[in-house]
Amino acid sequence: MKVKPFLLAGALAVLGSLPLSSAELDGQAVTLDTSDGWALSAVYKAPKEQTRTVILLHDLGKDKTAFSKFASSLGRAGFGYLALDLRGHGQSVNQGEYSSFAREGLDNEFNKMPRDVDAAVSYLQKKGVDPQDMVLLGAGLGANVAAKSVTLTPDIGSLALITPTANTRDVLTIPAMRLYKGNVLIAASADDKKTFLEASVIRNVAYLTADNAGKEGSITFLTAYDLMSHEMLDKYLIPSLLQWLEVPSRPEVKPDAVPETTPETVPGEVFLVGPSATEEALVPSVLE
Repeated sequence: MKVKPFLLAGALAVLGSLPLSSAELDGQAVTLDTSDGWALSAVYKAPKEQTRTVILLHDLGKDKTAFSKFASSLGRAGFGYLALDLRGHGQSVNQGEYSSFAREGLDNEFNKMPRDVDAAVSYLQKKGVDPQDMVLLGAGLGANVAAKSVTLTPDIGSLALITPTANTRDVLTIPAMRLYKGNVLIAASADDKKTFLEASVIRNVAYLTADNAGKEGSITFLTAYDLMSHEMLDKYLIPSLLQWLEVPSRPEVKPDAVPETTPETVPGEVFLVGPSATEEALVPSVLE
């Protein structure tokens, strides 16, 4: 039977207007309302054998389904998760798409994404999840958003940053690492020198903050090779992340976690670890 062209075009138009399916993520489809009017699409799966629930924050230009493989692993291990489309991404576009957001400015929409996290935290609290049992896990831009969010929600128990940078779309990580005292995992690809060095500086600042709070050993730093962001997570890190979620601290810090130099005092700031030979060129652009 022939299908008339106008009928076929109409059918394609209808399909194109339908929301993307979240079938790749197992769980309950929910909507999170932010304080500034965004309606965020999310999928929630309650924890079973474990108590921790992971808030999943995707990279720039991605959506919650980018975590489908990792979310499946979380579910099998008994952990809960809340995967959301950040404002302007995926199905969370009731006020526009991320491509229209300003790339710079401390008040751009990217810097307002911690409000998305706040809506996620509020939702989980209503489900009876204690903030200490919540884990913020972000990849790429999501890592920067996760880091900035803990300045507003410091009671979050753990923070996992997959290929974070010092600055993405003016969302900064280092100021938050000077304040957050919970458990931190940072993963970076050694193949990308700039990202790796920035992640190393973030690690050092996080380590000093934890050490000053009497929590030595609560910073975990993982490296991989040729992949970044979600791809790095899927190929290299899932087993290590699941182990870290079980016990979100390591018994000892590897020798290269803190360079063997004398900490230098920066006026008006916390003590900073002196840069290693490979990090020396990067530190001024990140910490000044």
